[in-house]
Amino acid sequence: PPMFVDQVSITVQAGNGGDGCVSFRRAKYVPKGGPNGGDGGKGGNVIFYADPGLNTLIDFRGVRHWSATNGEPGRGKQQYGHAGDDRTIKIPPGTLIYDESTGELVHDMQPDETLVIARGGRGGFGNEHYKSPTNQAPRKFSPGDPGERFDLRLELKLIAEIGLVGLPNAGKSTLLKALTRADPKIADYPFTPLSPQLGIAEIEPSRRLIFADIPGLIEGAAGGAGLGHDFLRHIERTQVILHLLDAMPVDGTTPAENYNAIRAELGGYSSELAEKRELIALNKTDLFLDEAETNEAVRALRTDLQLGAETDVIPISGATGTGMSPLPEALWEMIHPAGAKVA
Repeated sequence: PPMFVDQVSITVQAGNGGDGCVSFRRAKYVPKGGPNGGDGGKGGNVIFYADPGLNTLIDFRGVRHWSATNGEPGRGKQQYGHAGDDRTIKIPPGTLIYDESTGELVHDMQPDETLVIARGGRGGFGNEHYKSPTNQAPRKFSPGDPGERFDLRLELKLIAEIGLVGLPNAGKSTLLKALTRADPKIADYPFTPLSPQLGIAEIEPSRRLIFADIPGLIEGAAGGAGLGHDFLRHIERTQVILHLLDAMPVDGTTPAENYNAIRAELGGYSSELAEKRELIALNKTDLFLDEAETNEAVRALRTDLQLGAETDVIPISGATGTGMSPLPEALWEMIHPAGAKVA
């Protein structure tokens, strides 16, 4: 399977049509009232809507069945049954919809597109429908048609917006866990050190960030060892690099030296990657005595690296959770500038 594919299997069931009704007029002076049974209502449709505000299939975890409501049966006095309500399911643009039984691609959803995926059943005819010159009092009616039902597979290629880089001991996996633990629904994407780990951080339901851990660049990845072109292509689509630095490296190096080492690797790996906008997270600041010491470390790093105002340095601690709200907010602002909230 291609890299980073989020997929879910679901069943969609449109509403059944309501049955027609058998009923006769009851009037004081009409001994044999004619038929007046109304038709059943149409079943509701199941509809997909490609909502530009969504970028994952996480809302489908644990929800397999999606159904519209049935049409109501007809009633006497020529009353038709109410139609069933449609069910609209929001999915991210770019979702591929496959028929689970045949494996064929049904549709590729474009932004803001609407697709009726399962049609509701027609309502049945009431006995009024079956009246004829030879049959003045028909007892016949027809049942409603069943709504369409399909087993589908939804596939979405996830595009990580943020590439996470850092030395193996900088604490990347702890950071990913800390960023994404807020939401128990987070999909656990299996990963090996050579395939990227994806994490989804939910700031609020309409604001989700997708991270990819760019694995151990330092181990000769620029020479192509271990990392495929697919992975490189994918990572080049990220919008922002989150560079994680250990504030107090145990090996006697400085955060600035480690930063430069990774940047050199990144450049050798891909010039396109090296030019991405960057946010620096200074990790393990829980080891400092106080805020003053933390601020001093941030200032020293800015000076050592001669960072311009366009590059933010945010002190965090993956272990204690410090800085875990400013960090995603800052990343969100970089990806969706001017406070552009996705509705």
